[in-house]
Amino acid sequence: MVAVADRSVVEGHLTAHSISGESAIQLRGLSKHYGAVHAVRNIDLDVPRGTLFGLIGPDGAGKSSTMKIIAGVMQFDTGRVNVLGVGVNSERTAELVKPRLGFMPQGLGQNLYPDLSIEENINFLARMRQVPNDLLEQRKDKLLKMTRLDKFRKRPMRNLSGGMKQKLGLIGTLIHEPELIILDEPTTGVDPVSRRDFWAILTELIGEQGITALVSTSYMDEASRFHHAALLHDGKIMAVGEPVSLLKLAPGTAVSVVVDPQIDAMERLKKRYHQVMALGGMIRAFVPDQDHPGAEAEMRQALDGLNIKEVYLDTPDLEDVFIAMLHSQGEIVSADKSAPLIAPGGKPMVGEIASGYAIDAVALIRDFGDFRAVDQVSFQVKEGEIFGLLGANGAGKTTVIKMLTGIVPPTGGEGHVAGVDMRRPGREIKQRIGYMSQAFSLYQDLTVTENIRLYGGIYGVPRREIGSRIKWILDLAGLHGYEHALAGSLPMGLRQRLALGCSLVHRPPILFLDEPTSGVDPVGRRQFWDILFALSRQEGVAMLVTTHYMVEAEPCDHLCLMHAGKVVADDSPVGMKRMVEDKYGHLIEIQCADPYRGLNILKQAGYDKASLYGRRIQMLLPDLNLTQPKIEGILRSASITVGSITRLPLTMENVFVEYVLEMERQQLGSVAE
Repeated sequence: MVAVADRSVVEGHLTAHSISGESAIQLRGLSKHYGAVHAVRNIDLDVPRGTLFGLIGPDGAGKSSTMKIIAGVMQFDTGRVNVLGVGVNSERTAELVKPRLGFMPQGLGQNLYPDLSIEENINFLARMRQVPNDLLEQRKDKLLKMTRLDKFRKRPMRNLSGGMKQKLGLIGTLIHEPELIILDEPTTGVDPVSRRDFWAILTELIGEQGITALVSTSYMDEASRFHHAALLHDGKIMAVGEPVSLLKLAPGTAVSVVVDPQIDAMERLKKRYHQVMALGGMIRAFVPDQDHPGAEAEMRQALDGLNIKEVYLDTPDLEDVFIAMLHSQGEIVSADKSAPLIAPGGKPMVGEIASGYAIDAVALIRDFGDFRAVDQVSFQVKEGEIFGLLGANGAGKTTVIKMLTGIVPPTGGEGHVAGVDMRRPGREIKQRIGYMSQAFSLYQDLTVTENIRLYGGIYGVPRREIGSRIKWILDLAGLHGYEHALAGSLPMGLRQRLALGCSLVHRPPILFLDEPTSGVDPVGRRQFWDILFALSRQEGVAMLVTTHYMVEAEPCDHLCLMHAGKVVADDSPVGMKRMVEDKYGHLIEIQCADPYRGLNILKQAGYDKASLYGRRIQMLLPDLNLTQPKIEGILRSASITVGSITRLPLTMENVFVEYVLEMERQQLGSVAE
């Protein structure tokens, strides 16, 4: 059960003590239907002025519909909407509010024109907003400098990276200095460095100008950046409050253990806890209603008789809380934990691999005209290993997969997949791999079993075996009860698992998964990774997984970080974090009065890597014993009270940002020489 510390932050109903201050947005009983689909269900919400407010939830939670209604670009069915003191109930009243707000829709560059340059886009949007020329130049110069786009004024929008497009879109949203900005999933598909810049710009504008920002995201790890946040699921608000308050809604402890044999430990823990997942060679479980000592004792008891090597205790994150609340409210039906995971007919045939690697990429290059999409990329994937290829959209990940699978020929370099030269793939390589593309490649008007049977025929599965393979995939993917449902009617998470099953029907020893969890809710994503873990550990399947979602780096055994077509780093997740800590220091969080002014003071004192996360300051410090007293002294000398300074574990986003910034510094250094 989820213990509720404060009723003011649950069920979407706010009271005076949950969020104080004048509201920029008020919603009461808001509902929106698309035919039989209830996109927004009786929402009550208050967004205080001058705050960074987050709508957090998976795709289909109702975030975009709610934001479009607030922005006045979509009608609603029932309820009341008040925006900046104006009751919005018609096109006329919506037009009264629009000059005072800025709306950035979901999708990279949706409010931009591809044939115009950065500067031309800004000028065009400013004219639409009737910004005077003298103010335009002043604001444009400031915003271009803040976004680090000032050196690219003449570059056409179509030639920008995803992060640059989003920052340009933000400038267009801000150019008329609105009181309220509404940003729909602005960081989806954006590289971590641009994402960091994006949040820094928002917090600076809120601190300096007092604007209100309503921002949606499906990334639970971004919750700490907001002053207040609302958790949405299935069109309903599950909880509202400050991030710290939300974390208290599901008391318990996150326990991570290194234990042998890992697969046996996973089976034991899954019978006992709702939330268990493999993180490379480690297992992480959420132990509800236990403090750290109690959780450790309970974990050791559950794993009695196994070889426990290491135990780590931590506070739960928001994803733990979100899933715990769904379980408590009966929104999640526990999966069948007794389903067989080994494919009928025994383990897949790996074959003779002379190099000792399932995948061996050597100095891969791919040019598209004058553009180099992949530049000297090398890595190896072992049998039975989950290998993560991480990077933002446009980093070159998909192109690497297409070269290795023989879809796209390389401009240079070489590679072997299951011992077969990728430059001469033929039928031999296709029989040894499974490929799940970003589009999932399902036939929407066929049923679940018809899709599996079709792919079985494409991959040459003997007729006498297809029945047992279908049953195995239904067991593996949790699709019993959906056998006769059309693929196009399935929820995103089930469609994704069906696509995975179709790519496995011929029992390949190597699996390529290209952005497989994009748009999938946290529960579906965890279930998907459970399947990958079982395939890796029990069947020895080697997997190459691409993702731009940094949290998905943790379950991988090994990682290759890509940025702008190049390999930034190649190591295990633990190894990468250790290297960053050794070189740059530990991540700390400072809670203090007036964090905006505190951040500026610290930057003036030389701590240029400091940034705001909600109302707290975070930075990397090399020696806590020496630097912590200095930090406290700097802030106190400016009459800023320090509440606490806490060390935090590094995230993979921290790691990626530091590696990329180091690469950029090296490139600038070589140019200067």
